[in-house]
Amino acid sequence: MPTDLPSKDPSERPRPRPSEDDAGADKQLSVAGMMTGTALMFIGFLNVFLSISGGFEINVVPLLIYFGGLAVWANAVIENPTLRYSIMTAAIALALGFFHYGEVLFWHKQVVFWSTVVVVMYFMFREPKKPA
Repeated sequence: MPTDLPSKDPSERPRPRPSEDDAGADKQLSVAGMMTGTALMFIGFLNVFLSISGGFEINVVPLLIYFGGLAVWANAVIENPTLRYSIMTAAIALALGFFHYGEVLFWHKQVVFWSTVVVVMYFMFREPKKPA
């Protein structure tokens, strides 16, 4: 009796492995999300930075763009689900809070500016993790 024929018992059949195309598609989606989130955060941050240095007022739209970009970036980059969804929830709550409040005060812009500077410096000096 030949042994190379598939058996009829479902427990003995080989299980299909996830293809490398699926992993590649997930990686591409993650990179696209990271790029989109970073671009949105940069656009929002640039408006905040220019309004601080130029001394003019801004409306809530740059902060909505900034915090929307933060949520997209966190979804694409952060691997720990608890931390990822906590940051996404905080970013969306802050964006909705600014939208409801309707104006941006000077100290709001200062907090966004300096917290962005701290986060960027953290990622600049962080040691990259070694691939396993």
